[in-house]
Amino acid sequence: MNKKKTLSALCAVLSLCCYQVEAQNLERVLRAAEIPPEYARVIRSDGQAFMNDLQVCLSGDPYLRYLVDKQHGLPDRYEPDDLVELRGGSYTILEWGMYLRRSAALALEELAAAAKADGVTLMASSAYRPYSHQERTYARNVREMGQKEASRVSARPGHSQHQLGLVVDFGSITDAFADTRAGRWILVNASRFGWSLSFPQGYENITGYKWESWHYRYVGRNLTYFIDTWFGGIQQYALQFIHEWEQER
Repeated sequence: MNKKKTLSALCAVLSLCCYQVEAQNLERVLRAAEIPPEYARVIRSDGQAFMNDLQVCLSGDPYLRYLVDKQHGLPDRYEPDDLVELRGGSYTILEWGMYLRRSAALALEELAAAAKADGVTLMASSAYRPYSHQERTYARNVREMGQKEASRVSARPGHSQHQLGLVVDFGSITDAFADTRAGRWILVNASRFGWSLSFPQGYENITGYKWESWHYRYVGRNLTYFIDTWFGGIQQYALQFIHEWEQER
């Protein structure tokens, strides 16, 4: 009996130590990822639930959670190996020759079918862009707008989410998209199908890019739940946190 009590007490001590270490790690990552105080408080208030949701997001395809922004690029000349050509279906396409990774293409059809059931037709206007395409696009924007403005509206080659093969630009690819039926519908419903708005209005100082109401990244349902529940729907904060957490491990 004494041995059992001793073992039980030892397990309790070890469990407490593990919890304290995990809590310390969490605090370091919250600071490193520059998570705003209002979200950090929510996370701390239910740390175990947060950690459970985080572990779910850390499983599966790492590129769904891969941080791609001005400071963090993709592996050199990265190219997905499961691209499929978009053929339309419940959605329309702007032109032939657009591609997405297979998981994103399936999720796009599911998203578009739900929109169509509500009387809304989505149009995919841009999708996967290889490194070479982004190289040309960025160079053209620099020539036309200058370096500073070009960097507000387009990514340097190797730093574009489009290169992941998980992004769709919808509709007109202009600010006018936000006020269309499609723009309003997708803003409300996208996360239910694993799609997340990358560059929301009012967050240019966080994302590095002007508001793009048309630019949605497929991250999967687990991650959109994580983004919406713990980070107020701001993709950048969630991906920054996950990046720093994985660096810590």
